[in-house]
Amino acid sequence: MGFRKMAATLVVCLGAWAQAGYTVEQIKQFIRSAIQLKQPDKQVADMLHKMKMSERLDLALVETLQGEGAGPKTVAALKELASESTSLAEAKPAVPKPPPVLPPPPSSEEQAQILSEVKEYALNYTRTLPDFICLEQTRRYIDASGQDSWRPTDVITAKLSYFEQHEDYKLVTVNSQVVTDKAYTSVGGATSTGEFGTMMREIFEPASNTRFEWERWGGLRKRWMHVFSYRVPLEYSKYSIHYSADEKDEGQTITAGYHGSIFVDRDTHMVVRITVDADDIPASFPIRQAKETLDYDFTKIGDQEFLLPLTADLRMHSARLWTKNVKEFRMYRKFSADTSIKFDGADLPPLPEEKEQQPPK
Repeated sequence: MGFRKMAATLVVCLGAWAQAGYTVEQIKQFIRSAIQLKQPDKQVADMLHKMKMSERLDLALVETLQGEGAGPKTVAALKELASESTSLAEAKPAVPKPPPVLPPPPSSEEQAQILSEVKEYALNYTRTLPDFICLEQTRRYIDASGQDSWRPTDVITAKLSYFEQHEDYKLVTVNSQVVTDKAYTSVGGATSTGEFGTMMREIFEPASNTRFEWERWGGLRKRWMHVFSYRVPLEYSKYSIHYSADEKDEGQTITAGYHGSIFVDRDTHMVVRITVDADDIPASFPIRQAKETLDYDFTKIGDQEFLLPLTADLRMHSARLWTKNVKEFRMYRKFSADTSIKFDGADLPPLPEEKEQQPPK
């Protein structure tokens, strides 16, 4: 949506209040939408110069919006509005939305039936997938404070081929620089593979002796989800964690137990999110914590839609450093001998953030 269209939409939606002025909440929504849509700073500021407040705009909110990405001209215009509105009444607190009315939990018999169907789906998931290729882009971050102060380190793009139920990764770019002669593992640092069914299958394999329990109702992308907690004991686990200090270090690998949650679509009984949190990590191992969230969504390949990985968020904590990998799977194509993906080497923009939210009643 272009800026003019967005601005016109705002004027139409808020036209009934324009005579009396804009509320603090309306200004806040406008600025955050402009930031999300990456609207030009000058144009946002010009729009603000035409507005009048109906409530007092606090400078603390201006600083908050600046921290969220508002540009210098926008901030200057907001400060003018704040100065002009000092004699107005304090903004009314936002009225919280009423909590959603949750359905009753399924009975124990219904839970068992759901898990039975999900197990059959998970164990056969990879057999239902076509051969395909896609781009896997990984944005990597580090944090030395443990306070979610993430600093980007690099962006890695690989071509992922899925052929006869096996994954193959070929490095394409590192920080927009084309790479043709290095293995995917040569980038070092924290990496992960196996998102296309391995994780899901191992949770539901009988040999894993997984324990499931009903956890709650959840909402994801405006759909109701059965959320089950699970735990795989160490003695039955295949979940491995590898650590190496650098490319020359062969490193060490451990097997850990793990637990987490699975989000099962209420209507289709398909798994659309898996979380994994490692247990039983030896005290001598450099990695102290490892957790991952994998999201699936429907993607069209050829003339059919398939439920495929959309994003994966992997986080690890060593003695001194926290690392975060955010993977996105893009440009799915049906695999054939001459299939190619047109990619100019430039890093792709991040996908819009999908927040977990409760669906409408």
